[in-house]
Amino acid sequence: MAGMNVDRRSFLKLLCSLPAAAWGLGVPRWLAGDALAKESQMPSKQAARVGLVYSPVYKKHVPHLSHPERPQRLDAIMDALAAPELADLLVRIEPRPASEKEIRYCHAAEYVRQAKHDILSGAEMLSTGDTDVCRDSLEAALLAAGGVLAAVDAVVAGTVKTAFCAVRPPGHHATPYRGMGFCIFNNVAIAARYAQKKHRIGRVLIADWDVHHGNGTQETFYEDGSVFFFSTHQRPWYPGTGSADETGRGEGEGTTLNCPFPAGTEGKEIVAAFREKLQPAANSFKPELVLISAGFDSRHGDPLGMFHINDEQFAELTGIVMQIARDHAGCRVASVLEGGYSLEGLAAASAAHVRALA
Repeated sequence: MAGMNVDRRSFLKLLCSLPAAAWGLGVPRWLAGDALAKESQMPSKQAARVGLVYSPVYKKHVPHLSHPERPQRLDAIMDALAAPELADLLVRIEPRPASEKEIRYCHAAEYVRQAKHDILSGAEMLSTGDTDVCRDSLEAALLAAGGVLAAVDAVVAGTVKTAFCAVRPPGHHATPYRGMGFCIFNNVAIAARYAQKKHRIGRVLIADWDVHHGNGTQETFYEDGSVFFFSTHQRPWYPGTGSADETGRGEGEGTTLNCPFPAGTEGKEIVAAFREKLQPAANSFKPELVLISAGFDSRHGDPLGMFHINDEQFAELTGIVMQIARDHAGCRVASVLEGGYSLEGLAAASAAHVRALA
């Protein structure tokens, strides 16, 4: 696949030199403690409710100081979801660690060994690429992947119709052979393969609206016709993949659909791509399960993206994906957090997304 020579490290150093207000730290003080303490206030009825995957363990993955993919991202989301009108829509799904066997559904054994070695030896970055890590990153990454698997179990079982996985580290840049772009294991890709292996799901759709192309997800399924990968993303931008002529290979020919857009693209253009490109393709593919790589760095004002999607348009994107799931997949949708680096923007977009999932 085509690539670009992007100096990611220099780019991050520039971004991380910005004042705190540029990262969205000027929002009201986040409430003390984890928002899931409010779980006891949630009603037991599960009809038309959204499964929520979260654990404070996800915050133990701490990249270097001032890194944009920081633990406070989850504080922002959970504070937003603790609002009464949203908390009543949610039911807790307890995450569990993914096994090494499950991780290897999508990652080569040698990469899994190398990632474990790098993290447990105290390295500050994976040797395979530009992913910062700490000693607790392996625990968080395994629980992130396993949390999405727990969401798939709940959605397939019908315990909930939809689920939102507020997990980190994110995953869609992790390829079968390397971690990169803040990602260690590819949570959404592992979930797709898990659904096929455990639940005998035949066809899975992955829709990715992160501002960055999900190169790892694409690479995983590029020659596999059982998983349809759709992506809207900024181009040229990190990681340099995702041109419109990347459509799959072999048995996977035609099951990759990339819609690259330039910097400055308005949300209505992204919505149109979902409606005019994804929806007809999904109607032909007929997925039995729908997964979302929900990257909110495509929201206007995000420091790592230059798209202009607003919160109402994230709800509209969610609605289009939900319609696909209603038409073909028994309403089964699991959404997985990817990017989103303005704390205020991430909170607002996540709240709009969860409302639409309900």
